[in-house]
Amino acid sequence: MNFRVVHLAIACCCVLSTATTYGQDLKKGVTDLAHVDVDFHIQGEYSGNVTHADGRYRTVGLQVVALGEGKFDALWYQGGLPGNGYDGSTRFALSGQRAGDKVTLAGEGQTVELQPGYAATVKNSAGGVIGYLSPMHRYSLTTGAAPPANAIVLFDGQNTDRLQSVKVTPDGLLEVGCETKDSFQNFTLHAEFRTPYMPYAKGQARGNSGFYLQKRYEVQILDSFGLELQKNDCASLYKFKAPDVNMSFPPLSWQTYDIDFAAPQFDVDGQRTVKGRITVRHNGVVVHNNLELENKTGGGSPEGPNPLPILFQNHSNPVHFRNVWLIDRNATPTPSLAATNCCGSAVPTCVPEMKCRSGRVKRYR
Repeated sequence: MNFRVVHLAIACCCVLSTATTYGQDLKKGVTDLAHVDVDFHIQGEYSGNVTHADGRYRTVGLQVVALGEGKFDALWYQGGLPGNGYDGSTRFALSGQRAGDKVTLAGEGQTVELQPGYAATVKNSAGGVIGYLSPMHRYSLTTGAAPPANAIVLFDGQNTDRLQSVKVTPDGLLEVGCETKDSFQNFTLHAEFRTPYMPYAKGQARGNSGFYLQKRYEVQILDSFGLELQKNDCASLYKFKAPDVNMSFPPLSWQTYDIDFAAPQFDVDGQRTVKGRITVRHNGVVVHNNLELENKTGGGSPEGPNPLPILFQNHSNPVHFRNVWLIDRNATPTPSLAATNCCGSAVPTCVPEMKCRSGRVKRYR
C-alpha cells in the first residue's frame, strides 16, 4: 500500500478519536489543533485551473466550510480566491457530505471531490474531470509586524501594563474582555487575532468578538470564512457597513487588522462638526477605505468629544490576540494607511496581495 495513503488513514483515525473525546470542545470552540476533528482538515481554501464550458482554462478559488457531523458548504470564486484573483463576478454555492475521509460537493453543474492532504478533483455534470484545485494556506503580509519606535505596545505576549481586566492564556495569548487603560483620539492600531473552530455554531455565535474603538465604533471579529457577507460579519463596521471584500481566513488561522482611525470633531457646545473616518485592512487588503462614520455602531457608547479606551469585546467565545500595538497620532504624526497599498506603494486603494512578492500563499501538491 502506498505510504501516503497509510499515513492519511492513521491520521484520520486519530483525529476522529480526538473529536469523540473532545466533542464538547467542538460546541464551545476549539483553540488547540490537537482537539479538532477530521472535518477541520478538509475545510479550507483551494485554488487551481479548471476547463470551462467554452473550452478555456481559467483560475478559480474555493472556500470550504465545515458545519459539523461531516456536512460542508462552499463558495466557488471565478478568477481565484478573494484578494488573490477573484474578479468580483461569478460566485456560487456548493454543499455536500463527508463519507469516510472523502467529501463530495455539488452545485451549479460542478462536482468537487476532496480528501485531506490531496488536491480537489473538479468534475462537470457528465462526470468528466475538468481540473484540480490545490489546498492553500494563506497568511497576512502584516503578520508579525514589528511595532515602530513611536508605537505603544499594548500586548507582546508578556507585558500587559497598558491594559486592564486582563487575562492571558498559559501559552501567552491575550483573551477577550480587556480594555486599554489610556484613551485615544486618532490612532493607527495593529492587532493579530485568531477565531476558534466552532463547526456547530452559526452566525453571531461563531467566534464572535470585536474591537470597540473609543468604546463607540466596533470593527467586528467573527468566523465569517466562506460566507456571503452581511453588516455584522468579520471586518464589518457593526450593522453599519459590510467590508468591501471577505478576507476572512479559516478558523485557527492568525489574521490581522491594521486600522487607521480619525475621531470626529466637536465644537465648544459639543456639536459634531466633522465626522469620524476609518480605514481597515483585513489580512493586508483594504476593506474600508477612508470610510466616513455616521455615528457610533451597535451597542457602542454615544459619540462625544472625549476620547475613550479601546475594548476587546467579550462575546463568550474563545477568540485570542497577539502582537497588538498602537501609534497615537495625536502624539506623533504618521502616514495614513489609506494612502498605501499592501506592498507599501502610495496608491489610494490596495492592489491584490498576489502582486506583493512576499510568499504569502503556500501551495500544496
